[in-house]
Amino acid sequence: MSPDEFTDFYAASFRRLVGQLYAMTGDNAEAQDAVQEAFVRAWAHRGRLESAGSPDAWVRATAWRIAVSRWHRARIGRLLMRAQLPPQTADEPSPDRVALIEALRKLPAEQRRAVVLYHLCDRSVAEIAAETGAPTGTVKARLARGRAALAPYLPDSAPVSGAGGRGRGPANG
Repeated sequence: MSPDEFTDFYAASFRRLVGQLYAMTGDNAEAQDAVQEAFVRAWAHRGRLESAGSPDAWVRATAWRIAVSRWHRARIGRLLMRAQLPPQTADEPSPDRVALIEALRKLPAEQRRAVVLYHLCDRSVAEIAAETGAPTGTVKARLARGRAALAPYLPDSAPVSGAGGRGRGPANG
């Protein structure tokens, strides 16, 4: 089938095939989508379309299989959604946590990284040095400077060492 013949076939049969598939599926939007997808596939197989005997039947059967496949995927998706645990809601961050995040944002990036790795990720100075590629002395300096810079911004109830980390000084790591 030449491109011009295919265009004529499409123009002459699209509405009719959509109407037929609509009657089969009961969903006009699904019928339009499935028939359109079937025509895309028909274009790729237009050489077989003529030998199939009835191009309308080929497109209609393909559109039907597309619609059924979508129904199956949608049904499986609904079953999977029902099988999932209900979404858990997270508690709002505490005022201390908000204060810590805001204070951390004021630090230079490498100091912030060292403080977070040490106090929140529970990494040792040696581990931080290996991860960041910085000498241990540099890591210790970043931790000391970072803590000093954080102190004015944090309330007394939320010291950096109380944020879930080890609470040791940089010289202890």
